[in-house]
Amino acid sequence: MSQEPLTTLVDPAHTALIFQEVQNGVVGRSSALPEMARVAASIDLIGTCAVLAGAARAGGVQVVHATAERRADGKGANRNARIFNGFAKQAVVPLPGSEAAQPVPEVGVEEEDLVLPRLHGISPMLGTHLDVVLRNLGVTTVVCAGVSLNLAIPSLVFDAVNLGYQVVVAEDAVVGLPVEYGEAVMENSLSLLATVVQSAELTRVWKSARKDAAGAA
Repeated sequence: MSQEPLTTLVDPAHTALIFQEVQNGVVGRSSALPEMARVAASIDLIGTCAVLAGAARAGGVQVVHATAERRADGKGANRNARIFNGFAKQAVVPLPGSEAAQPVPEVGVEEEDLVLPRLHGISPMLGTHLDVVLRNLGVTTVVCAGVSLNLAIPSLVFDAVNLGYQVVVAEDAVVGLPVEYGEAVMENSLSLLATVVQSAELTRVWKSARKDAAGAA
């Protein structure tokens, strides 16, 4: 984790907020993973992500939606692990362009946002052009939110750290199954690599940055 003050660490000039699979087909109304959606609803993950998105956009932080899709014919999708085979059998498949593949409406997609879908793997850092896009934008800090603490969020954190990014995890905007397992992952693994904060702290910093920018103008 970084030793920098949070205001420096998540300065909008070099920070991106990444929503990992905060989409209809995962945590939203057409979820293929109803248990995950239920647990996410129990902590109001979508509501928290919506507030974070609003604060990020207002403060000038780049918002990125890392979504998962699957072609109807399965081309390009992994078949080398149980989770991929199980997901392919779900009643709801996040086909490209479908409602299930879209970010949840509460968070939405604004004109300045980026949507980077992937057809394979667990991590958006390996499954999309995310790394190159972030570097081209001058991003050095990524803030992670979404699901899940079982697989995708740790994968994102590990990959981002290995690629040299500073990583921040919004603790109340991530969840795992069961909840206690997710909490253990946060405490025993992710906290060793990432700065773990509450979303309210990020909102406060970005709101302050917006005021400072307005004052300077």
